[in-house]
Amino acid sequence: MQKQKLYTAVLTSLFTSLPSSALLAQQDTGMESLEKIQVTGSRIKRTDMEGPSPVQSIDRADIERTGFQNLQQLLERLPVNGAGTFSTRNNSQDSTANGAAAVSLRGLGPDATLVLINGRRVGISAFAEGVTNSFVDINSIPVSAIQRIDILKDGASAIYGSDAVAGVVNIILKQDIDGLEIEASYGQTKGGDYDEKHVSMVWGTGEGKSRASVIFDYFNNSELSNADMGRFGTADQTPYGGMDFRSSRGFPGYFYVNGVKTVDPACPPEQLNVENQNCYYDYGPASITIPKAERLGAIFMLNHEFGNDIEAFVEVAVQHNTSNAGGAATPLDESAGLTVPASHPNNPFGQDIDIGRFRPVDGGNRRWDIESDTLRMLAGLKGEFNQWLWEVSVQKGRSESQQTGNQHQGWVRVDYLQREINAGRYNPFGGTYNDADVVADITTSLVRLGESRITAADISISGDLFEFEQNRVMMAAGLEYRKEQVSDIPDEQFQQGLIFGTEAVSAAAKRSQWAAYLEFSVPFGDALELQAAGRYDDYSDFGSTFNPKFAMRYLISDDITLRASWAQGFRAPSLAQVGLGPSEISVFFKDTYRCLAMGLDPDTECDVLDYNVEFRGNPDLKAEESESWNIGIFYANDTGFDAGFDLWSITQENKIEVFHEDVYQAQCNQQNSPLCERNPPQAGESLGVLSKVHGNLRNVSSQDVAGVDLSANYRLDMQEWGEVKFGIQWTAMHKFERGGRDYLGEYEYPKHRWVGTTDWRLGDVGVSLIFSYIGEFEDTPDIDFDGNLDFDQNQSRMVDSHLLTDLQLTWQASQPLRLTLGVNNLFDKEPPFAIGNGDDDLFGYVSTVHNPRGRHLYAKAAYRF
Repeated sequence: MQKQKLYTAVLTSLFTSLPSSALLAQQDTGMESLEKIQVTGSRIKRTDMEGPSPVQSIDRADIERTGFQNLQQLLERLPVNGAGTFSTRNNSQDSTANGAAAVSLRGLGPDATLVLINGRRVGISAFAEGVTNSFVDINSIPVSAIQRIDILKDGASAIYGSDAVAGVVNIILKQDIDGLEIEASYGQTKGGDYDEKHVSMVWGTGEGKSRASVIFDYFNNSELSNADMGRFGTADQTPYGGMDFRSSRGFPGYFYVNGVKTVDPACPPEQLNVENQNCYYDYGPASITIPKAERLGAIFMLNHEFGNDIEAFVEVAVQHNTSNAGGAATPLDESAGLTVPASHPNNPFGQDIDIGRFRPVDGGNRRWDIESDTLRMLAGLKGEFNQWLWEVSVQKGRSESQQTGNQHQGWVRVDYLQREINAGRYNPFGGTYNDADVVADITTSLVRLGESRITAADISISGDLFEFEQNRVMMAAGLEYRKEQVSDIPDEQFQQGLIFGTEAVSAAAKRSQWAAYLEFSVPFGDALELQAAGRYDDYSDFGSTFNPKFAMRYLISDDITLRASWAQGFRAPSLAQVGLGPSEISVFFKDTYRCLAMGLDPDTECDVLDYNVEFRGNPDLKAEESESWNIGIFYANDTGFDAGFDLWSITQENKIEVFHEDVYQAQCNQQNSPLCERNPPQAGESLGVLSKVHGNLRNVSSQDVAGVDLSANYRLDMQEWGEVKFGIQWTAMHKFERGGRDYLGEYEYPKHRWVGTTDWRLGDVGVSLIFSYIGEFEDTPDIDFDGNLDFDQNQSRMVDSHLLTDLQLTWQASQPLRLTLGVNNLFDKEPPFAIGNGDDDLFGYVSTVHNPRGRHLYAKAAYRF
């Protein structure tokens, strides 16, 4: 893709018109030498931390104050976070990225948020989320290794390239460690159903010209089952004012006798729908709220100075994560093609029949075991030449994931099941639990393999270009090369259609990319600084793109700073979106066309059922393009008070969306559509049971998001009573439009999020309070559950706002020993009730927004040698 030739010409003209760097010789050599550092949002290394872009920094003390020992819990609380963030919570057999987690700034999706480690890209997860979204798994980064987290809140494609549409999360690892510190913590949720353990060791030394650091991190949490969650663990939410999302794939099930749908006579009354001849099954208690997980990581860092201002650096990081996922027993439907012969000893109908929807519960609940191994290696040189800082590095990264299920974990093969039914050994009637040896003959083992690789190299320079009216114009420039590939290979039994009821993903793609960038910082006196940046990216599979950024910072007074920025950005189609093979998900909706064909009222007489949707990748996808701007004002005085106010906007075009609703509307009103597969109709019917909808990926929609960020901090010195600090971070959205629809205040899109903090310290004792608020939003985006979003036409109930309170006490017992006690969710607040979306929120709350975990108490000890 070629674009913005005008911007290219303007920036080229600007760059080439600047005077020669030979003027550096005229600089005042008597100035005091200060260390230059690189600030997130700029490639220019500078002596001050403040730049023209809005950056929120979460330092080590902030991280410690939360009490969280994994990154997903920490980042999902941030006000800048939004819809699209996901974690291991509610891992199920229907998830395509089990065991992983990602962050979604501004609610634009994890694929619009760029995650960096020490300012560099890292490899993506081997398994894509939601079938097509590639992301960096933040669970592969141990919290104990983090010094701070910088969150750049405006577009940064001109600086960092693809994916930095909504912003950047830059994770800065600990550097220059001296000594040894060991930390251990244990936490438990009220009732003892769930616990967390964490141990870390951080060691570093510096002798002469060499510095070395080693970090080990271990984290373990137990499983929290839906069966332990009370009302939040059942799919039948009608007693609490919700919907009945129990499955029509029941135990017992229903059959077709002489072509007539007939429910099993043994279906219990509480599961029976006489009108629709369904026998419902509650899969909720068999699901997992928080899966068992274990994470072991190590990071090694080495720096060595050779002299002549040249330094070598090496980073090696390894991470081994294990987790599990699961759901209820295998759900079977008409597309399995199962039959029962008249000769079967348990056949109550005395004739050949077809099995409709049925669930072999005696096969056991389905369970996955997931293992992920991540390796990242970085080596480079950096130094200074003629007052110019330079750096060159190479990086290799690999992420391998394996998802397995053995014969004792509920994976039923339909051909094995049919064989045992034909032999009269397996009884599918009456909710029968068959003998263990028979069950062993219908189950199988599965394996899914994923791999992601990255190879990257970069070279950069940064320095003072020339002096202009006693002000130094600074410049950064660089070249980057990156090669990525990903593969996701499902078990061949999925591809052969022998395994039902779980989302199957197949993907294979690779690409290479190179980029060149320039950035200038031009000061005008002591008050005004202008930033101009441009980046050209060339991709092997879809073309090239150029993206500019302009920003300014103006000191109105010693206390007040005005900042503004404008940028264009892009997101390349993910490798999963390009290389996706046949992949299936299941979605709950009403088959309105069949209801009407049967003479039923879709609003009152039709069930919301789960149907299969199949997707494939689209190699013709184009890059998503964006435009963002930010204007803000920052106030800080010497009395301990500061406040910031930023107005921001992001517009994204050519948004890649997964579609099946329009396919349903256009194709599913006919029996023989190639895009909407139906089983043969029953006698007297014109439309058969819906078997599969074929979705697709297209560049069609746009997103227009805008809001306000407010921050404030105040430090109060109370003399002999200690010191108190107050802080707040508040994000208020005032626009979120996608595809012509207004999502603001709708499902998963609250208008307001804020986090407030209060810290008191006196000597060796400290107390912290954290308040996390999520505003209300409308429930049920598809109010009639007919498969078409109608929230913009109908008013649903509201999901209440939610406020959590965390408390922490710390005591520096001695110089080397620090003790901490804390509680997350101090008042044991339950998530607010929600009917749900009929897809991934089925248990009475919005799992991507609210955490159902109750009060969690923890203790931590750290000892420094």
